[in-house]
Amino acid sequence: MTPPAASRVVSWGRTGGGREVECVTHENDHGMQLACIDYGATLTAINVPDQRGQMRNVVLSLPDLASHERTRRRFGAVMGRYAGRIGGARFVLDGREIKLASNADGVALHGDPDGFDRRVWRRRDFSDDRSMGSTFHLTSADGDQQFPGRLDVSVTYRLFRQHNTFRIEYGATCDAPTVVNLTNHAFFNLAGAGSRGLASHRFQIHADRHAVTDARRVPTGELADVTGTPLDFRHEADISTRLESGHTLLGIPPGFDHSLLFAGHTGGLKVVATIREQSSGRGMEICTTEPSVQFFSGNGFDGSEIGSEGVGYQRHDGFAFETQHLPDSPNHAHFPSTTLHPGDKFQSITAFRFFVEQTP
Repeated sequence: MTPPAASRVVSWGRTGGGREVECVTHENDHGMQLACIDYGATLTAINVPDQRGQMRNVVLSLPDLASHERTRRRFGAVMGRYAGRIGGARFVLDGREIKLASNADGVALHGDPDGFDRRVWRRRDFSDDRSMGSTFHLTSADGDQQFPGRLDVSVTYRLFRQHNTFRIEYGATCDAPTVVNLTNHAFFNLAGAGSRGLASHRFQIHADRHAVTDARRVPTGELADVTGTPLDFRHEADISTRLESGHTLLGIPPGFDHSLLFAGHTGGLKVVATIREQSSGRGMEICTTEPSVQFFSGNGFDGSEIGSEGVGYQRHDGFAFETQHLPDSPNHAHFPSTTLHPGDKFQSITAFRFFVEQTP
């Protein structure tokens, strides 16, 4: 094993409940840095170069542990047991009705009120010839969040030494039939966290359908063609023009918070999106084994939360690209299944490759 010489660990304080939290930073041979904390297995920094070689953190983050404990915006944290909405806070599994905790809309969302983003995970750092990183472990007991079965979860953040790529590798096993849907809730701004808006970003997303939702943003079961809608990013486009279009799909005030289904999904690791930022020349290519993404344009930011850069995040100052299975899948047999049985292992990979292009 290569010693983790390019990794460093510092104390990040204690939670309100007295749990110690550490922050670990990994740095590869090109100077790319990846930082994460034990609370929520949360990504707190991704530092990558621009076209002038200047390093900036491109993931929105909060300055201290207390801020993470207060926030409901889930900056860079892992969502579980079930990322996304489950309509009616209920589903039927093997003939048994499972009732979950619900929010004010009667919906189960992200495992609230005690989701995986609010837990202190166990962490093991590692280093080998090709990569370095951290693996986080969590055990969710039978009945946790009112889901059946004990669930043992691992999340690995792997930074590659020789190229500016990091992967999120999810794994889970259970001792009774259950459902699981895991993702990371990071918000990105490739101009640098704290930069205003997303007007300089260009998005290409290889998704040909979207999940139609009701007034509570729960899927109805219909998977509609994106053609002719503001959700069609099969050709590179900006979002600012679409936000100004007044299209009913984007709501009032307009914003993206939509489930997009990738074209030709087979379960293998494949490129699903490329995002470019014009002022810095930074780009990000995303590969995943997941069938869909929740694409979210930071609609709820209102300046009330101060980021690590010392500025308040405003509406559309970052976007989330949450690779996952579709929301409410347990209630729609034709959606890709989220059911996990004893003896099987849930496995999922999402990779983020950062690159630089020279701009005029």
